[in-house]
Amino acid sequence: MPKLKVLLQTVRTIDQGTGKEHGKLSEEYQESVAICQVDPEDMKLIGMREDGNVRITTNFGSVVLRLVKSQAAPHSKIVFIPYGPWASLIMNPETHGTGMPSLKGIPAEIEPALKEKVLSVPDLLKEYYKRE
Repeated sequence: MPKLKVLLQTVRTIDQGTGKEHGKLSEEYQESVAICQVDPEDMKLIGMREDGNVRITTNFGSVVLRLVKSQAAPHSKIVFIPYGPWASLIMNPETHGTGMPSLKGIPAEIEPALKEKVLSVPDLLKEYYKRE
């Protein structure tokens, strides 16, 4: 499967704010936050269409998100993910003494995840935060 090296930017969006009004366990919230906005030309490079699932991997983790065609294109090899539990799984946890992790310019790789599903918040918690 084709993979593409990208820079990950985490962002706030209007839809994210609206989705939060329904509660962080709601379908509306998941639909507004468990997404990855990708430049249309980059979508072609990995052979994907909008609403397919993609895996985003950084040095800190990996997560499956729904691919959304970016309306802010062109921005070759830069992807955007709204702040939320999905983005938290793949960002650098180091805060450099500030209490805030680095949220911009994270090297990442994106690839099709055709047979994988986007996990809900409860399923994310069960999968990624297992007690040992």
